[in-house]
Amino acid sequence: MKALVTYFSETGNTEKLAHAVHEGIKEATKDIIKLEDVSHVDEYDVVFLGFPVHAHSVPGKAAKFIKGLPKGTKIAVFLTHGSLRGGPLAVTALYDAMTLASDLTVLGTFSSRGKVKSEIVDAMMKKPEHRPWAQEAQSASAHPDEGDFEDAREFAGQMITKARRM
Repeated sequence: MKALVTYFSETGNTEKLAHAVHEGIKEATKDIIKLEDVSHVDEYDVVFLGFPVHAHSVPGKAAKFIKGLPKGTKIAVFLTHGSLRGGPLAVTALYDAMTLASDLTVLGTFSSRGKVKSEIVDAMMKKPEHRPWAQEAQSASAHPDEGDFEDAREFAGQMITKARRM
């Protein structure tokens, strides 16, 4: 079994989570490569893809990557966001990713809170319609934390087990 962990990260949150996912992959050959540096995926049995949520959606770089994967590719998606874990904005981004991956074999998904850039939070605090989200995002400032990393490592192990059974 050979696994690729690839990620797109702007603030470092997703990169940190990617390293935890990479650590969680046991009994498999594994590589970790930034999304923009991935040239091919043909040699991998499973691809772990990580990205930050942008406006409750998949950022363009990650969407393009998903769309370019060969049909049937086994993938596991992980993402970071300022919302509460399991909150509607994070879930919407996961649904968006699943729609893009409709020709792929999605093994599972994982999300973790992550610190949001202060300039984004400040800008959203000034807009009444976005203030509740901005307040929620402020509480993500200590994430990802060791608990999130442990959950990511566990997720990786579960996805490798699932990939082996398929």
